[in-house]
Amino acid sequence: MTNYLVLLHSLGTNLHLWDPLISTLTRNYRVLRLDMRGHGLSEVGQDSFLMEDLAKDVLSVADYFGIDVFSVAGVSIGGLIAQYLADSVPERLLSMVLIDTYLAPAAQSIWSSIADDILNCGLDHRVQEIFSRWVTPAFRDTPSAIGMKQMLCRTSAEGYARCAEALSQIKPGQPKNKKVPVLVLVGENDIVATPTAAQEMAIARGGKLVVLRDAAHIPILEKSDEILGEMMRFLAKNFNQTARIETGV
Repeated sequence: MTNYLVLLHSLGTNLHLWDPLISTLTRNYRVLRLDMRGHGLSEVGQDSFLMEDLAKDVLSVADYFGIDVFSVAGVSIGGLIAQYLADSVPERLLSMVLIDTYLAPAAQSIWSSIADDILNCGLDHRVQEIFSRWVTPAFRDTPSAIGMKQMLCRTSAEGYARCAEALSQIKPGQPKNKKVPVLVLVGENDIVATPTAAQEMAIARGGKLVVLRDAAHIPILEKSDEILGEMMRFLAKNFNQTARIETGV
């Protein structure tokens, strides 16, 4: 059995968010990563879209490469896309890693307001505010953090806003499917997808929760070694379990 892993980035970044982890992950798994609509090299497409459309994008790319069953790891909105996949097509997921995300955004009206503001005024005036929530103050001036900030600066304002609109349409609720094994990682200083929200999600989905010390909302660069270690242990366990089931061991 080929072990496939799909990586989904956060709002305002792109597939290169995963660069610090990719060399180790590709030595162990066949990895697919893609740019979300309006991010990186992906076009925005239609004027508005929902989380369902972002999830269908992932499935379309997976289908193109002949990937029927895979594990998925997602950061922030990427984690919400992963959860949509788990609830709508659980038969296609082996496991999922949810990093600094939640069952649903805390206040849909806030995301609608953000979308309207960015559509009307652009993204530049919000860059510093957004970036300040991504990493801890001690990390903000490092080359890695500056590179991540450039991802945000180069993100399409319309792409960011349309994804914010999609977030504003998510309704609170409990998971529809709890069969997919879950690892939940969260920065202890995350004020967007808080540790409390992460704990609620882990309980609701029957997953394991790991709190990352001295980390904020987008900890992939700041805590790459720790995140990689947690992911590798979790993925290996679930891939091996699936292989045993398929071979009847």
